[in-house]
Amino acid sequence: MALNIVLFIATFLTTLVSGAILMLGLPADRPLAVLAYFIGHPSALLAGLVFSVPLLSILAVHEAGHYLASRRHRVNVTLPYFIPFIPVIPGSPFPTFGTMGAVIKIRSPFPTRNALMDIGAAGPLAGAIVAIPVLVAGLTLSHVQKISGVSMQFGEPLIVKAAVRVIFGTLPAGTDVVLHPLAVAGWIGLLVTMLNLIPAGQLDGGHIAYALFGGRYAEAARLIPYSLLFMGLVNPSWFIWAAILFVMGTHHPAPMFEEVPLSPGRKGIGALSCLLFVLTFSPNPIS
Repeated sequence: MALNIVLFIATFLTTLVSGAILMLGLPADRPLAVLAYFIGHPSALLAGLVFSVPLLSILAVHEAGHYLASRRHRVNVTLPYFIPFIPVIPGSPFPTFGTMGAVIKIRSPFPTRNALMDIGAAGPLAGAIVAIPVLVAGLTLSHVQKISGVSMQFGEPLIVKAAVRVIFGTLPAGTDVVLHPLAVAGWIGLLVTMLNLIPAGQLDGGHIAYALFGGRYAEAARLIPYSLLFMGLVNPSWFIWAAILFVMGTHHPAPMFEEVPLSPGRKGIGALSCLLFVLTFSPNPIS
């Protein structure tokens, strides 16, 4: 419990700094200048609350979905571990947003494929329920301006494209939406959802895929890291995720009572999760 609290506080602070950097337009590639500014203006950190609070809320609801579903099926699981990360990287043109997400550790086997589906899908679906309104609210605070010079470009999955079209209509040529930090928090929440839904290993998508297809999905899962290597040609960040899956492996253990069939309702949840993956997927998340 103590470690969970310490990591949460650390993640709150790192995301608070990231949010203040975004709100105030500070130079994210100059960490010493950023540090000096906050030492001289500590109250400026409060500007980051508009980013930190909604982002951590999305992550917390995501993990709460897993936790509650696990407890419902009497699967032994830990409380969430939030993962803090440095808010800035020297030489980087953009903040790293102060977190690498959050995880929970499952300590006992899954009883059935139905339990596996519930636990795997509960996190992404719950997180998306919060992330989408946060994104929409943030877009209403965003603005359109002409593109000039080099800037950070956020990928536009289908769900973001739809929200931008509804709120701003067709953008004039040579313009783009400058995201408010609240919209960035919602966008990151959807990115986390998409990454967790990758259908391999112990990721949420791996749980869902096994629940849907059983051991048959194992052969396809082995191809996922190689697919991510190919996608790394579009955006180098995919190389990192490929490396993570190569280290973690793509194997998924079978539930204790695998012979229990997946219920029709759980198949519907699986289809909804697949749709969410498609709607949130972007081959080039940040450039």
